Amino acid sequence: MTDLIDDTVRHRFEIHVGGGVAFVDYAVEGGRLVLGHTKVPPALEGRGVGSTLVRAVLDEARARGMRVVSRCSFVTAYIHRHPDYADLLVRGG
Repeated sequence: MTDLIDDTVRHRFEIHVGGGVAFVDYAVEGGRLVLGHTKVPPALEGRGVGSTLVRAVLDEARARGMRVVSRCSFVTAYIHRHPDYADLLVRGG
């Protein structure tokens, strides 16, 4: 896997894997990182790419001192499976 890329023009975090691009759309609202849709190309599904992406995004949010609002079921499920990230999640955001 490659490093996380913050595409500020498209407002998404990306990782490039095997010629494909997986991404999470985002917005910054009130100092919070609002995570929208997560997209993993079909050819990369089932290989842990989505989890790797979300982990990297959450690590980046922590490094920036930002809390996270999840509007993506995949991101929310990831945080529930990895409670060490629960402190980042804004509930009811």
